Amino acid sequence: MGLEKGIAHRSGAFKQSNKEHKHGRHRSKGSLAQTNKGKVSVKKQTKRNKHVLTRDERRHQADQIRQNKRDDLLARKRSLGSIASAPFLVCILPLNKDIDPNSVLNLLTQCDEQAVVHKSPTGVTHIFLPRFKQKFSFIIPQMDNMLALLDVLKICDTVLFLVSAACGVDDDTVIDKWGHNTLTACFAQGLPTPVVALTDLESIGQVKHKTDIKQQIQKLIENWLPKETLVVLDKNPQGLNLLRKIGGQKKRNVFYRDRRPHLYSEDVTFVPNPEGTLGTLKVTGYLRGTPLSVNSLVHVPGLGDFQISQIDAPCDPFKVEKSRNNNAMEDDSTVVRVLDRCNPSLQESLDAENVPDPMDDEQTWPTNEEIKMAEKEQKQRKRRVPAGWSDYQAAWIPEEDDDFVSDASDDDDEDNSDKDYMDAMSEERSDVDADERSEMQSVAESEVPVSDDKYDQQMDLMGEKEALKKIKAAKSDVMFPDEIDTPMDMLAKDRFTKYRGLESFRTSPWDVSENLPSDYTRIFQFKNFDRTKKRILKEQEDVDGAMPGWYITVYVQNVSQLLWSTFKQTEAPVVLMGLFPNEHKMTVVNTVLKRTPYYNFPIKSKERLIFQCGFRRFAVNPIFSNHTNGQKHKFERFFQPDSTSVATFYAPIQFPPAPVLCFKEVNGNLTLVATGNLLSCNPDRLVIKRIVLSGHPFKINKRSAVIRFMFFNREDIEYFKACKLRTKMGRIGHIKEPLGTHGHMKCVFDGQLKSQDTILLNLYKRVFPKWTYEELVVSCANNDTMETL
Repeated sequence: MGLEKGIAHRSGAFKQSNKEHKHGRHRSKGSLAQTNKGKVSVKKQTKRNKHVLTRDERRHQADQIRQNKRDDLLARKRSLGSIASAPFLVCILPLNKDIDPNSVLNLLTQCDEQAVVHKSPTGVTHIFLPRFKQKFSFIIPQMDNMLALLDVLKICDTVLFLVSAACGVDDDTVIDKWGHNTLTACFAQGLPTPVVALTDLESIGQVKHKTDIKQQIQKLIENWLPKETLVVLDKNPQGLNLLRKIGGQKKRNVFYRDRRPHLYSEDVTFVPNPEGTLGTLKVTGYLRGTPLSVNSLVHVPGLGDFQISQIDAPCDPFKVEKSRNNNAMEDDSTVVRVLDRCNPSLQESLDAENVPDPMDDEQTWPTNEEIKMAEKEQKQRKRRVPAGWSDYQAAWIPEEDDDFVSDASDDDDEDNSDKDYMDAMSEERSDVDADERSEMQSVAESEVPVSDDKYDQQMDLMGEKEALKKIKAAKSDVMFPDEIDTPMDMLAKDRFTKYRGLESFRTSPWDVSENLPSDYTRIFQFKNFDRTKKRILKEQEDVDGAMPGWYITVYVQNVSQLLWSTFKQTEAPVVLMGLFPNEHKMTVVNTVLKRTPYYNFPIKSKERLIFQCGFRRFAVNPIFSNHTNGQKHKFERFFQPDSTSVATFYAPIQFPPAPVLCFKEVNGNLTLVATGNLLSCNPDRLVIKRIVLSGHPFKINKRSAVIRFMFFNREDIEYFKACKLRTKMGRIGHIKEPLGTHGHMKCVFDGQLKSQDTILLNLYKRVFPKWTYEELVVSCANNDTMETL
């Protein structure tokens, strides 16, 4: 029956729908609208329409951004050196010990007749130039105390390097050995704005020779400072030009310093408490960096961390009167205004360690069998003590610091990574510089003949043997990494009971909370370190307190009188650094280090080193590991020369970035052995120690082989049967069954072995640093503390 006229046909539910032709073009807006038939998704309905900026609005936005950057730059530039702000703090540092920095300072103080010069009690020279309307402060640090020199460079805004034309034009005379070491340390910890001045150029007769000498010295300086141009400093007009350059040049940003409040002492007073052995240290000076809160903690290098009791605003003795006729410094006023006093409820605590609750642990009562086993082990283990000590004297050695020789000792005895106290002392004496000894020998032979008996008396024979033993162990670790011998007098499963096998070092899982040491209950850990850092830095922008540029007096409370008297004898500068919240608490710190060319001996893990991390200085025994991107990092027994490694140790929290300098004490002097930066404060970093057991083929078949010398007991083969085997030539296999009772085993591989191949079994365990943190509370004042080895 046909359709009636005027009635349209409507397809049913079973109408065939053919696939559209793929024309290779995107659907147009019209076709999409026709398909949607007016329907709009829920997401499009709730989404707000973003305003599209017009051309004029974009131009106006760019002008605003440009103007804000310009205002920030001008505000930062006017925050130093002006009449109402802190002066430019300049450190005068010669690059040759024969240059006298006091002659340069005298020239700068006399370069302008209208200059107003004043000297603070701590030796800071203040110069005000009315023609520039700028103030300058000059410091001459101690040349024989490298640590005090580094403390001054942490605070100063500009460093004035001095080179002399009278010293010659060679690289070793313009910048001597001491100058090379000083520049290396300066660059490692963060160099402030540099200026290089050339002196004694007028002592050269001819003008042509002057130009040639200046060009040659300029080339030598460009090796260290490529963008710096020499400034001749011999006459008064040249001194004015130098001051103009210091006041007008762009300042470098040292982030770990600029984001914290810091102060260089203009005057220091110690007031002992009426009772007890403590006192209050009053430090007066110009505040720089960021605002300082009275409730925060401060760090004084060489003294430690302290709380603040009060902040005063005394009259600035170097303040300039804003008078057109008289630009003199006023110091007749004695009015002292109290800015703020501490609030005990808001003060940062000095608690550095967490106090664990022993009741939180699982309480189990030992069984009789465990008690008998412990008594048996107590009788079997032997204590290493110095010769001639009685049992009563040996009982006073702390147990956690001892290494015990027992049948079930750890693998630290093979690789000698943990030694007792006497071995550690002999190792400290063993690091003798070969170059220095040869130099001393050549000098002695050239000047005065020395008898063999006298020379032998001056040489440390035990130290020579220990140094040779250490060098051999480091070379063996390079040639045969992590390979050790299986003990023959005990079971390997007992010897390596703390180790496990891994299918893959990179991908196999490892629980970070497994078998943690007891020291981990004393540290602090962040849930998200990066997020906490961002939050604290944002909160520091709104801190109320003393503002940068103010002349203030900080009352540092509870300073030990004995500590202060010892620190005062070193004549080191008093530098004040403000701490962020939580920067006094202990955690596990990881630093990336790179070896320097000044020390060519390998450094062993758990060897005592002196670190300067940011503004802190302390001594620890770090462990070293590879610097990789994986979740597990291989433990390194030695920090080899010309290499990069990560040092892990217990230390107070510090928010990166922060430069790191690593020193080693050699013959009573400090030697810079490595430099780097702070990586993280993460206790969950997995440092995995690997040992490799090796065996050799005895009989080789097509797909299997008989292996010997890897184990010496049938029980060990059954215990390690599940571990995968690898060979040095790339074969992979597994243990099938033991043969006999003396360590022979049948193994199956993915191919036929070669007779010269070596079979390896890798075992792993996690290692932790030892709690050996020791804060250096008094600066070292040894001469030539940066010897080159």
